[in-house]
Amino acid sequence: MSIQPAVQGTFSFFRDLPIVIETTGAQLTSDAGLLPIREFDERIELTRSFAAVLDDPRDPHLLSHPFRQMSRSRIFGILADYVDQNDHDTLRSDPVFKLIAGRHPDDPDLASQPTLSRFENAISIASLKRLRDVFIDQFIASFVVPPRHLTFDLDAVDDPAHGAQQLVLFHGYFEQYQYFPSFITSADNDQVVVLSLRFGTAHAALGADDDLEYLVGRLRQVWPGVRICVRGDAGYGMPWMYAVCERLGIHYLFGIAANAVLKRESDALLEQAVQAYTQTKTPQRLFHAFWYQAGSWEHPRWLIVKAEANAQGTNRRFIVSNRPGAMVVPEAAYDDYALRGESENRNKELKCGLQMDRTSDHRFMANFFRLYLHSAAFNLLVRFRQPMALPALPVSPEPAEATQATPPLLPLPPAPVPEALSGEPRRRHLQKCRDRDRLAQAQPCTWRSLLIKVAAQVLVSSRRIVVRLSAHWPNLEYFHRVCQRLQATLPTSVTSTG
Repeated sequence: MSIQPAVQGTFSFFRDLPIVIETTGAQLTSDAGLLPIREFDERIELTRSFAAVLDDPRDPHLLSHPFRQMSRSRIFGILADYVDQNDHDTLRSDPVFKLIAGRHPDDPDLASQPTLSRFENAISIASLKRLRDVFIDQFIASFVVPPRHLTFDLDAVDDPAHGAQQLVLFHGYFEQYQYFPSFITSADNDQVVVLSLRFGTAHAALGADDDLEYLVGRLRQVWPGVRICVRGDAGYGMPWMYAVCERLGIHYLFGIAANAVLKRESDALLEQAVQAYTQTKTPQRLFHAFWYQAGSWEHPRWLIVKAEANAQGTNRRFIVSNRPGAMVVPEAAYDDYALRGESENRNKELKCGLQMDRTSDHRFMANFFRLYLHSAAFNLLVRFRQPMALPALPVSPEPAEATQATPPLLPLPPAPVPEALSGEPRRRHLQKCRDRDRLAQAQPCTWRSLLIKVAAQVLVSSRRIVVRLSAHWPNLEYFHRVCQRLQATLPTSVTSTG
């Protein structure tokens, strides 16, 4: 059992009796809200599949702490905001963390910090490659019906480092020592599908073509007819990215950095937007498209220009696309490209909410594995919160102008779908959804405050284990709702096909 220092304090604000604070060795926990997530994990087999592909060089007859138990300790610890190995020197005695790892609350303690450090440093390159397949398998299994279309977002995230980790280098743009991991995330269900930890000065698109080709090959083994579109900012607008997409027969929307030629070609459009704004004082957003071939390209590609003028000034952006619709309605293609901002928000959840940037091991491969641990925690939360959400809120019609009433015999126009909204109507609709259902798109910190962080007493008998929550907990209704939804949700298990 973990030995904590004896803490005893006395408060005197209550006049009748002194209030004495002390620690106890009773079976108490502060993270009972992890139990429903662990039940969900058991059904989708995420942590089971995660740990099953790790090579364990130790003698199986002498094991006290299997890789599966340590993987679950770390992944669920990250969900509960215990991102450091040191936290587990005390969590190893927590009854709920023992249950999550698969131990009886009265069993010996879980792995300590030194054991967890050896665990992370023991992961091999082969294990990391198999984890890549586990993430893709989990993504495939998350679809009940085979999808007809998939959209993936490519993004590179700076990971500042403050020690002497291997392959940490100084990046001139970010002005810091860092790693530079890349992610391929799904715009359809928010999951991290492919990830890679890279040295600090890597180009944003380094290795993204290989990762994308591997992912597309795996997906087409299962769904041969699925249509795939990828999006990325100007860091991914590179000739080798265009080439791999065109060779694989997938659509792309990539940003491209401005240059003298593009500025010259779009000056007239920008001037038109400025003049219109000057005359009307309403924000202007104009589009133009044309064929363009840079010096390093083997053939011309379709380029879309957006020019804006408003009270904040002017804004000019360029994207390259091979989508057929981009030649007909360039504005719609650009709006679809801009939706990749939602994937950037999910990356912020992973980096800030789950502290993905805690890559403080010395060895590069150990930090690569840490990135997988944090991403597994993120995917588990993403998959858990989707079935926990309330039914979608219908879109409220915009207020009609005070004109004559619509004749009763004319059919009403169809109600808009949320995906068709933009601008202020979309913002109002999303805010209504958040106010109605605080868990559906909640950040990790919200899940912790509403569900995960709750004190409980764990009672063990010969027949059952009872976890007692306070009847006065303000968020008890959320816990009951999650448990009810969990009983009605029966996802299928996953078997690796990689």
